[in-house]
Amino acid sequence: MKIKKIKIENYRLLKQFSIDLEEIMSLVIGKNNTGKTSLLTVINSFLNGSDKSRFSFDDFNIDFKNDLRALIEGELPQEEDYKSVGIKLKLFIEYNEADNLANISRVMMDLDPKNRFIVLGFEYCMTYESLVKIKQKYAEFQANEATKLAGDENYRKRDIFYFLKVYQGQFFKSSRKSIEYNRIDEIENEDKFIDLDEEKISTKDIISFKFISAKRSVTNKENDKTLSGQTSEIYNETEKTDEQNEKIEQFKEELISTDYALSEIYETLFEDVVEKVRLFGGIKSNDSTIKIESSLQHRELLSGNTTVMYKHNDTSLPEYNNGLGYMNLISMIFQIEILIQEFKKKKDEKPADINLLFIEEPEAHTHPQMQYVFIKNIKSLLDQGIVREDGDNRKLQTVITTHSSHIVSESNFDDVKYLKKEDENNVIAKNLVDLKKQYETDLTQYQFLKQYLTISRAEIFFADKAILIEGDTERILIPTLLKKIDKVEERRYAAMEEKDTKLPLSSQNISIIEVGAYSQIFEKFIEFIGIKSLIITDLDSVGDDTKKCRVAEGTSYSNDALKLFFNNATLNQLKAFTIDDKKIKKNGEVWEVEVNGNLCVVYQTMENTVNARSFEDAFIQINREFINGRKEDFRGLKNREFFDVATNDSYKLAEECIRKKTHFALDILYHTNEDFTNWEIPQYIKEGLLWLK
Repeated sequence: MKIKKIKIENYRLLKQFSIDLEEIMSLVIGKNNTGKTSLLTVINSFLNGSDKSRFSFDDFNIDFKNDLRALIEGELPQEEDYKSVGIKLKLFIEYNEADNLANISRVMMDLDPKNRFIVLGFEYCMTYESLVKIKQKYAEFQANEATKLAGDENYRKRDIFYFLKVYQGQFFKSSRKSIEYNRIDEIENEDKFIDLDEEKISTKDIISFKFISAKRSVTNKENDKTLSGQTSEIYNETEKTDEQNEKIEQFKEELISTDYALSEIYETLFEDVVEKVRLFGGIKSNDSTIKIESSLQHRELLSGNTTVMYKHNDTSLPEYNNGLGYMNLISMIFQIEILIQEFKKKKDEKPADINLLFIEEPEAHTHPQMQYVFIKNIKSLLDQGIVREDGDNRKLQTVITTHSSHIVSESNFDDVKYLKKEDENNVIAKNLVDLKKQYETDLTQYQFLKQYLTISRAEIFFADKAILIEGDTERILIPTLLKKIDKVEERRYAAMEEKDTKLPLSSQNISIIEVGAYSQIFEKFIEFIGIKSLIITDLDSVGDDTKKCRVAEGTSYSNDALKLFFNNATLNQLKAFTIDDKKIKKNGEVWEVEVNGNLCVVYQTMENTVNARSFEDAFIQINREFINGRKEDFRGLKNREFFDVATNDSYKLAEECIRKKTHFALDILYHTNEDFTNWEIPQYIKEGLLWLK
C-alpha cells in the first residue's frame, strides 16, 4: 500500500497542486519559494494538527483570498449551486492483492478489483450555512466600521481581509472524507463520499506521518547535547530483544551496587552542608535533617547519562568538538532511527498501513562530498523499511526536499519531482521521468540528457535563468562578460542620471551550462523547466563542399541547433535576423518568433562590415588593437607575426594564430583592466546578455 498522488488546493502557493510519489523515495526539488515547505506543513496540519490551530487566514492562497472576498461581498448563491470552498488535501492511496485491507475496508468506495484506489480527503472549508452566517457577520462589521468612521474622521477603516484574519476561524471547519474515485478517467466524485467524522473512522491506522524539519536543533556549542539526548530517545523507543533485556537487568544491578557505594561517598562529601541545613532547625528534632543519596537506578536509563563522543586519531572527543556538518548528518540519522521506532509502535499495537516520512533539506551545514554520501546511502537505509521483532514489517515511503544540486546529481532521475512557479500565486509539480515521453523518437538523446544533468549540471533546476554555451572558451569568459555588461550599464545610466531598475546580471540567479554542440538536445528540457534561457552558439558557415569557410563565402551552415530553433532558415536569412527575430517560443512542435518568448538564441552578427563565424573570429575582429599590443604575452597564440599583416582578416587570424582556445580565453582575462574597459564584447553576446538581464 502506498500514496500514489497528493492533491492540494488553496494552501499558500499550492493553489491547484498535484504531485506523484514514488514507492520508496521522492526527491522534491525547486528554487526558493516554490512550495516545498508548504507541502510538508499542509500534510502535517491535516494529519497531525488540532482543529483549533490548524490554519490561519495567511495560509490561504492569494487568489483564493480574492475569490473569498468576492463571495462574501457578492450576492448569495443558490444552495444547490454552492460547493464548499477552502483548503483541501487529497491522498490517493493504491493497494494490491498482497495488502491487508482490514484498516481501509470501512473507507473503500469501490470494490472493483481493477480500481485499487481509495482517496482520503481532508478539508478546511466554509459550508453554505457558514457562508450565510459570515455574510451577516461582515454586514455587522461594516456597519460598525462606518459608525467609527463617522465619529472620528481620522479613524483608519479596516477592510474585509482584516475581518477575515480575525473571524475566519469561526466559519471554516475541518472535515475528513473518503471520496469516490474513477480510476479510468482519474476523476474524484466529491458528491459521493463517506463522512469519516460522522462515522467515527480514524485514519491513524491507515497512515502515519512524521517529519524531520530543516530547522534542526543541532549546534556545536560546548553545552549542546543534542546527539547525546537522541541516544536516550532511541533507547526508549527501540523494541528490545530477550538478549537486550537480559543486559538491561545486568545494567540495573550494577547501578544499584554503584548507588550504595556513591551514597557512602556522598555522606562524607556533603557532611558540612547537611549539618548547616540541620542547624536551621524545625518544629521538632531532626525536622530539617537531609541526606544525599545516589539514585541512578531510579533515573530514566541513559537519559542525561550518556555522551556521544567521536574518535580523532586515538583520542575520544565530545560531540560539540565536531563540525556542524557531521553533527547535522549524525543527528539526522539518529532522528530517522527515532522516527522509525515510533512508526513501529508498541508490541500491542500495529504499525499503520502507510508510513510517510518527510525529510526537509538534509544538506544543511554539509559540504558537497557529504551530500553525495548522504543521498547515496539514504535510499538503502529507507529501503529496509520498518522491521519489527514480531515479523509485522511495513514499507517506509519518504519525501525529501532539497536545494542541493549535489544531492540531485547523485539521485535516481525517476525519483525527482520538480516544483515550478506557473505564476505568482501557483506552483506545479513535474515528474522528470515524464521527459522520457517527449524523447520517444530518440531515446538516445534522453539517455544523454539524463546522464548529463545528473552528473554535471543539476544546478539548472534551482536557477531563475540559464545560459547554454558551447565550450570552455565561453565557460571561462561568461562570468567576466556578465560583470563587464554590469559595468557598462552602470556607466550608461549614470551618464543619463537615471537609475537602472533591473538587477545586475552578476547578482541574478543564472546557471551557466556547457552543452557543446548539443544545445538542440536540450530543447525539450528548456521547455520543460520553463526558465528564461539564452543559447550562445556559433554560426558555423560552410561552403558548397560542406567545409568551414568565411561567412561571406558560405552558402549554408552546419549548426544543428540553429536549424532546429529557426526551422531550417537559410544562411542569408540567419544573417538578416535582428535580435527580436531570435527571441522564440515553442508552439506545438515548432519554435516561432515571439518577442516575449522565454528563449533567445544568439550567434555572430555583422560588425564592422564583417560577419564572424566563431567567438574567436568575432573577438579578434573588434579587439585587434587590444591583442596586438599584448600578443607577445598571449600564451594561447602562435604565428604572432600574422597580426602585423593588415590584410590578414580576423577569420584567418582565428584559424591560424590561436594555439589553444582555452588559453586564449585565459589570456583575455589576465590582460583585462580593473574597469573592464580595454576590450569590447562581440555584439551578438552583448545583445543576448542584455535580453537576459
